[in-house]
Amino acid sequence: MVRVRTAGPSELAAAGRLLDAFNREFGDPTPGAEWLSRRLAELVGRGGTIVLLAGEGPDAIAVVRVRPGLWSAGDEWYLAELYVVPGRRGHGVGRALLSAVLERARAAGADLVDVATSEDDVAARALYESVGFTRFEGGDGGLTFSYELEL
Repeated sequence: MVRVRTAGPSELAAAGRLLDAFNREFGDPTPGAEWLSRRLAELVGRGGTIVLLAGEGPDAIAVVRVRPGLWSAGDEWYLAELYVVPGRRGHGVGRALLSAVLERARAAGADLVDVATSEDDVAARALYESVGFTRFEGGDGGLTFSYELEL
């Protein structure tokens, strides 16, 4: 059984280290673990950001950004990050973490959870699709494309 919990203030340093490791593993730039832990503390303190940790290490992290829904009365939960350390992949840690996100979203009255991943992240896509996420907009439309613009 994988233990999943909401990160408390004393665990945000570990959360920052996990996010830093995530970016380093995939060759993405990172501002460093200390900066990330301070930023998480700021975002959690403002409200609208939830950090979940899994395992005793902790071994995995999920970061959710909650925003008011435009087309419905419920909130929308954006799964901004989901990362499992390499040695714990394939042991149900990511699935437990994703299930916890979905349970919390339902309990909070959210009516949408969305996530984006790259085409080559086959394991993540398989995980998301296995719990019912669809890669089609609205369930029956065309493919959805995700865009970013750094300012």
